Amino acid sequence: MSDPDRPAWWTNAVAYQIYPRSFADSTGSGTGDLAGITGKLDYLAELGVDVIWLSPVHQSPQFDNGYDISNYRKIDTLFGSEEDFDDLLDGIHARGMKLIMDLVVNHTSSEHEAFRESAATRDNAERDSYWWRDPRPGFEPGEPGAEPNNWGSHFGGSAWTYDPVTEQYYLHLFTPQQPDLNWENPRVRARVHTMMNWWLDRGVDGFRMDVINFISKDPALPDGVVEPGGVWGDGSPHFTSGPRIHEFLQEMRRAVFAGRDGDYLNVGETPGATVDQALLFTDPHRGELDMVFQFEHVNLDQRPGNKWDYRDLDLRDLKTSFNRWQRGLAETGWNSLYLGNHDQPRHLSRFGDDGVYRYESATLWATLLHLHRGTPYVYQGEELGMTNAGFTSIDEYRDVESLNYYAEALRRGTGAKAALRALGAMSRDNARTPMQWSGQRHAGFTSGTPWIPVNANYPAINAEADLASDRSIYRYYQRLIRLRHESPVVALGDFHLLDPGHPVLYAFRRSRGDQQFLVTCNVSADPLMLPSNLGSGDLILGNYTDPGNPHQLRPWEARIMDISTYENG
Repeated sequence: MSDPDRPAWWTNAVAYQIYPRSFADSTGSGTGDLAGITGKLDYLAELGVDVIWLSPVHQSPQFDNGYDISNYRKIDTLFGSEEDFDDLLDGIHARGMKLIMDLVVNHTSSEHEAFRESAATRDNAERDSYWWRDPRPGFEPGEPGAEPNNWGSHFGGSAWTYDPVTEQYYLHLFTPQQPDLNWENPRVRARVHTMMNWWLDRGVDGFRMDVINFISKDPALPDGVVEPGGVWGDGSPHFTSGPRIHEFLQEMRRAVFAGRDGDYLNVGETPGATVDQALLFTDPHRGELDMVFQFEHVNLDQRPGNKWDYRDLDLRDLKTSFNRWQRGLAETGWNSLYLGNHDQPRHLSRFGDDGVYRYESATLWATLLHLHRGTPYVYQGEELGMTNAGFTSIDEYRDVESLNYYAEALRRGTGAKAALRALGAMSRDNARTPMQWSGQRHAGFTSGTPWIPVNANYPAINAEADLASDRSIYRYYQRLIRLRHESPVVALGDFHLLDPGHPVLYAFRRSRGDQQFLVTCNVSADPLMLPSNLGSGDLILGNYTDPGNPHQLRPWEARIMDISTYENG
């Protein structure tokens, strides 16, 4: 593992997330597969990324698109064979890239053998591998209110499901098909460690660990607070970064990574984590995680606890949030930088202009993100300026969270148009439409019928067209990635936010030693006069072809300036 007192290899790296079922289909099945990814590795190598994060390809009944794993040591035949995986891994390594696997160990599939045994009888040896509890005192099993506590599931409804065979409830923070593992049980932890070691021995380079800060629950499982008008309680204070989380992660580091030679990466998805908690998670001397995915910035345009109640982003809120995380982890920890992934709508549609200024706003947000301190993550298709799905019917949606929301919204009296409008803005399916490779049928993704409809704008927005354009978003991402590889200022420099109260100007300075970069971004469709102290410098990279007026930013214009001589001269 990396020396905690020296900059790690991933400080100047860029990662790329692949959602396998939507990336490339090699067989005509309509679902992306491993061989399809292997066929596109040159595309990724040319982009310049260092790490590929692969969303789950393990054996799964696919209730939550693979985030419900029934066998951690087998590749799901939906995506191909074991040989296909080995070919992919070899191809990634041959091109100098690394592969990290999605690791889902807060919960398993209800079809996992351990859960089946756990559910068989109360005295089964696997019973305490999951969270089983009696009904609430005074209630009959299965009746409303009989759940052991009032926690709500992240996907709607109760977090408990009643099993009439053993007359107890089991806990699932997500779907009923995703029962939560009981990490209080040392056998559970040991089996997870053994499985992780098995994957590292097979050759993978690390893990992105799904909701990893949910694994430690308060064993008392107390009720959560019910918001006014709500039905279910918020259990998150009792399982988010819970009482033994740091103990569990340190034990995992010792059991899996300690003593291994090689450059591994261990990334934790940590919803609800604060800066102070992230500092503990990512302090290299504590031996827990290398970096975290936090959610604060992607929750700013929605009411707390309700992603469907959304509003326009206030840039000042984003600056405040990013600045807090940049400064909070500046000396010790490390940030994962992202705006989009498989759980978020397309950030270009969400925060930018996916019409007239699609190129400018796509490259502005890329500039803004990649020039922060941390490891940037590119989600498949964002390097082409892919947009939200544009679905008009519930029949086009596939995501369990979206379908549950729609059904619940109609039950509560929300009109279908309003519910579809919310899905059109915030559904996870916006990011899961097939990768748009060409203007050919189904965007060149498959010769069959895609598992989810292709975005209708694929004839104009696709890799083939973008790479042939003199305003290629892909080529701009290449330059940003190259800049991070080559510049210690970008990789390791200090971060200083400028003009935090400005409503549309996002400006900051990066510095290391005598070298200083200035980044200025006009997050609007109107020209913007710059403050007098932000107009001087030598242009390193910008998203307009000509330098323009040094004292004015054009619509959605982003500039990276070297101001070293101006500041130090």
